[in-house]
Amino acid sequence: MRIMIVPGVKQVHALVQSLQQCARDAGHRHPLMIGIDQENGLVSAFSSTAKYQAGTQFPGAMAIAATGDPEYARNCSAASAREMKAVGINWSYSPVGDVNSDPQNPVIGVRSFGDDPKEVARFAKAVSDGFTQGGVAPSAKHFPGHGDTNVDSHLGLPVINKSRAKLDQTELRPFKELIDAGVASIMTGHMVIQALTGDSVTPASLSRAVTTTLLREELQFEGVVVTDCLEMNAVKERQGGVPRGAVEALAAGTDVVMVCHTMAFHKGSMEATYEAVQKGELHMDELRKSGERITALKRKFAGTWDDVLGNPFDEKAMNALQATNKKLSEEAYAKSTALISGSLPVFSSGKIVVMTPVVESLNAAVDDVEGVQRTEKGHVRNTAAPYYISFAESVGRRAADVEHLVYAADFDCRRDFGEGLIFVTRNADRSAWQLDVLERVATQALSGVPIVVLASCAPYELFSRRVLGVQACVASFEYTSEALEAAASVIFNEVAPVGESPVSIRRQ
Repeated sequence: MRIMIVPGVKQVHALVQSLQQCARDAGHRHPLMIGIDQENGLVSAFSSTAKYQAGTQFPGAMAIAATGDPEYARNCSAASAREMKAVGINWSYSPVGDVNSDPQNPVIGVRSFGDDPKEVARFAKAVSDGFTQGGVAPSAKHFPGHGDTNVDSHLGLPVINKSRAKLDQTELRPFKELIDAGVASIMTGHMVIQALTGDSVTPASLSRAVTTTLLREELQFEGVVVTDCLEMNAVKERQGGVPRGAVEALAAGTDVVMVCHTMAFHKGSMEATYEAVQKGELHMDELRKSGERITALKRKFAGTWDDVLGNPFDEKAMNALQATNKKLSEEAYAKSTALISGSLPVFSSGKIVVMTPVVESLNAAVDDVEGVQRTEKGHVRNTAAPYYISFAESVGRRAADVEHLVYAADFDCRRDFGEGLIFVTRNADRSAWQLDVLERVATQALSGVPIVVLASCAPYELFSRRVLGVQACVASFEYTSEALEAAASVIFNEVAPVGESPVSIRRQ
């Protein structure tokens, strides 16, 4: 199936209306649940881009946790939910309940609220509350926890080797608290946790020991369970592929199987499920109970056919809502930027150089939109990422003379670096070549030239000894244009840096 980009909120509303009408015409008793990945931050399927006008961009998990105030998480999620509800979206695959215990985690990172289970639980519950208040069903993910691994389940099968006692202390704590708080749905993840699954090959999402024994019976979760997308390699590359994975997930006790992209996999999964029912591998009484749970979710968040059909899109109301939400977003981002070390300079009126890294594919949940062209080394062919161009423009609104340089590992440092340098990194703890370039630049720059390092994603590189010689280290916790604009206002001393890192300092 070809994925179509819908260019605005009005078009999303029209698309959802057509889907709901199709469902009603087909005899569905209740409206559809329309789900979307709207974590905010870097995973914001409904947020506006430079090209398309959609929902308001709000801070993601680590950025919102950096404010230290769960009310921002609650209010931003409620505001985002009201926008989604206005166009007919009623299910958000958020909050992320993963505790980012491994700094090398390639797929969670700043999508997590941090590395403290207590704080992750506190902020995840606030997000869940906010979505629920706004009329959108939250879905806590990725149960039982995807934070302590350096393998991306989009690409392979992560294995987490921990005792049950340690899992209870860390991975499971946020989910336990979310369940106690009444979260509407939970998404299971594709990782092996042998202490739970009992073997070293079965993903948690396909394990009855996880979905039924642990989640349903022990933790007493009564809401809807949905899998993460089965087209991820952790499942797709198993024997039988996606269709067999769908059967195994349902046999494990899942209510909703997610297959996101490919029509052949949709069809194959339905055929495999029908065959499994015919053979007695799937039991109708369990499937009926799943249907009851799904119906309860629909009644609460989708409503009736009169609620969802025949309501024209109210563009004036949406514009007013987004104007209010923009102010909330700006306030939250302003509270999120953190000064990790050093002191901010007062730049002279001379040239300011902004250096940003070439874009690598580091996170399959964030990078690699279909159609992006890359070099053999994995760099995006468009040398300057749009969000870094936006940041350079933000600096340009504050300095009369700005030069934007895009650097790669072989960057030639024999040049003039002006009278101030803002060196931007993106997960340089994993792409250490960025710190290699920084060291060469620092050696080449004239003595007295202030260097500010801005970590535009996870802040771990700012805890490295390799940045100790710079004047200041600043973290934005994501590279959305809104986060980078807030960082620029901090770097130029317009706003005090009041954010605090939600991950602990580990000097490397």
